[in-house]
Amino acid sequence: MVKRAAAVTRQTRGDRVFEWVNYTLLTIILLMIIYPLLFVISASISNPQEVNSGNMWLLPKDITFIGYQKIFQNKEILNGYLNTILYTTLGTSINLVMTILAAFPLSRRDLAGKNVIMALFVFTMFFSGGLIPSYILVKNLGMLNTVWALVIPTAVSVWNIIIMRTFFQQSIPVEIQEAAAIDGSSDFHMLLKVILPLSMPILAVMTLFYSVAHWNSYFNALIYLTDRDRFPLQLILREILVQNQMEQMSGSADAMTDQILYAQTIKYAVIIVANLPVLMLYPFLQKYFTKGIMIGAVKG
Repeated sequence: MVKRAAAVTRQTRGDRVFEWVNYTLLTIILLMIIYPLLFVISASISNPQEVNSGNMWLLPKDITFIGYQKIFQNKEILNGYLNTILYTTLGTSINLVMTILAAFPLSRRDLAGKNVIMALFVFTMFFSGGLIPSYILVKNLGMLNTVWALVIPTAVSVWNIIIMRTFFQQSIPVEIQEAAAIDGSSDFHMLLKVILPLSMPILAVMTLFYSVAHWNSYFNALIYLTDRDRFPLQLILREILVQNQMEQMSGSADAMTDQILYAQTIKYAVIIVANLPVLMLYPFLQKYFTKGIMIGAVKG
């Protein structure tokens, strides 16, 4: 029996070739993903002349932190960081609450008219009032130049509602909800004590989706904010790049050459400064990302 089992589990030549091809392709894809990241990190701390001449292609050369010095010389950077953290935390919290409150009822079989409600939600994915009506609405609501202008208009994503609703339908057994109802549990008690503890994967995925969107957002701030003390990090970094480009177009030829060289280093440093928190967050949520999407969406 042991020999027979060993014969069954023994890999054939075709299995080994297939496995080798898989590992080779995965290694190539991994290198394609890692190399740009390593290059940007190295370029942000390398001499700009070495980067522009092509001598630096992976590891940093003639290390210098001039790019980071020029960025953090701007006192508004720290304030922008704090504002972005506030907008991301508050906005993500509102997003999660609104998405859960919309997805849970739509996942219930006993909700009357849920197909009509879902059709109205989906309609908004394809048609909207446009930028000018949105601005007028925010202005009439008195939210201009406030934090609410950045978190209320984007309070919920219909696509994320569909993903979470599908997760509730496919991954939470109906029998559990029926048992909770028989025990006298109300809908809110069922949601808080039964559904959400079983939905940590999809909650982690939604947290990642919404937080990354808020962290990288700058367009709404550009439209709705006029007080510089409320500017998020992305808008501050955008101004630094624009200001640096303006400086390149003024001054002597030597000064312009230096500005062009430093501009490349500053751009690489800006990429690292803007994306480092997200890069640090993602590994902790990656396992939930696979569970939440694969179980909650693909099965649906």
